[in-house]
Amino acid sequence: MKNIVFLIICLFCLFSYGQTKSEIEERLSNIYDFALTESKSYNWLDHLSNDIGGRLSGSLNAERAVLWAKEELKGLDLDSVWLQPVMVPKWVRGTYEYANIESSPGNTINVNICALGGSIATPSSGIRANVIEVKSFEELAELGKEKIKGKIVFFNRPMQANLISTFQAYSGCVNQRYNGAEMAAKYGAAAVLVRSMNLRLDDYPHTGVMSYGNLPIKRRIPAAAISTNDAQLLSSMIALNPKLRFFLKQNCKNYPDVKSYNVIGEIKGSENPEKIILVGGHLDSWDLGDGAHDDGAGVVQSMEVLNIFKSLKFRPKNTLRVVLFMNEENGGRGAAAYAKRTEKLKEEHVLAVESDAGGFSPRGFSFDCNDDYFNKILTWKDYFEPYLIHYFKKGGSAADVAPLKNDKTVLAGLRPDSQRYFDHHHSEMDTFDAINKRELELGGATMAALVYLTDQFGFE
Repeated sequence: MKNIVFLIICLFCLFSYGQTKSEIEERLSNIYDFALTESKSYNWLDHLSNDIGGRLSGSLNAERAVLWAKEELKGLDLDSVWLQPVMVPKWVRGTYEYANIESSPGNTINVNICALGGSIATPSSGIRANVIEVKSFEELAELGKEKIKGKIVFFNRPMQANLISTFQAYSGCVNQRYNGAEMAAKYGAAAVLVRSMNLRLDDYPHTGVMSYGNLPIKRRIPAAAISTNDAQLLSSMIALNPKLRFFLKQNCKNYPDVKSYNVIGEIKGSENPEKIILVGGHLDSWDLGDGAHDDGAGVVQSMEVLNIFKSLKFRPKNTLRVVLFMNEENGGRGAAAYAKRTEKLKEEHVLAVESDAGGFSPRGFSFDCNDDYFNKILTWKDYFEPYLIHYFKKGGSAADVAPLKNDKTVLAGLRPDSQRYFDHHHSEMDTFDAINKRELELGGATMAALVYLTDQFGFE
């Protein structure tokens, strides 16, 4: 008799669990069905990319994007929408840059360059100087001031092609771009050129933020990126003629900080309104393309999460908030301001997930959290496998949600397939025509699915 009772209890528990699992699977199926048939994300991104365009912090286009995002969120009939003021840097590229390689007097070859974000201009007549090629700061130090002074330092360490993680490859060489001018200026360099952060050989230079550290203004030098094809060309020509000269001209300029905004909207939680689940991306972009992948995709995917919840009439238990951060690309001021506000108001974030890795097919998420929370998340992995989402990895999230890190908040980054991302990243190739509609929509659905599971079950 005891065995029969035990068997009945086990069957009841199994049946109950199966029903619950079935209901969850149906809800997630509804999310993906809606995203692939009725999503607003693609049309939103079309407008953001093609009608507004590149949205560098402090620019008119960034201001237009703020107003557009605010109105679109209001159109979703959220419980509240507001703007959070934040002071951001204003850097203007000016007229497009010009450069050439002079192999001998009168013999020049034009090459493709772009100023790095935050760089100073060259003199109005440009800079022409000999070039010295290096692959590391250690090599720079070994050469010393005697060999570097007055020359253009050419940092030519490529992204490591045999790494499957292209973000790991990017991390392995991006210090050349960020710190290169600061380091070279200490040895008296006239300017720096940096090989573009790109795994492909092409003619498109890739910009990105750089820093002078604590260098006084009078010691700062111009910094530019050179396309990968032209980096190869320059390197080979230096090998043949170490005395060749390089001409560089750019007239970019830094201005005083200006006011901008994070755009925030939310659906109040029905049971735990004090607990917040955040989805977000950064509204700013670089100025060379229209910022479709970086990070227009993340912006519209995050907006789409709230659209899905509203359209499918999912009333979240916890407050669901979208934050469209300003100034991720050249300062992180929006993220810092939001984190400061959170600390001041003592807000509790359960989950903060950001999409800032392009609009390609979603593969999963990376999580920054404790082991217990991560093990709970792993129990949800089976729900994502029908959608070919298998990548759940502990470690790392994304730049704008990182300042929210604490023992109780799970930070996450959506991880799309990254193999093509750096073909577009920070270049004029980052345009709307590089977006695949279904891939974009699947990314928004995947974020919504994680939000739904977190809202229903939490991590405790």
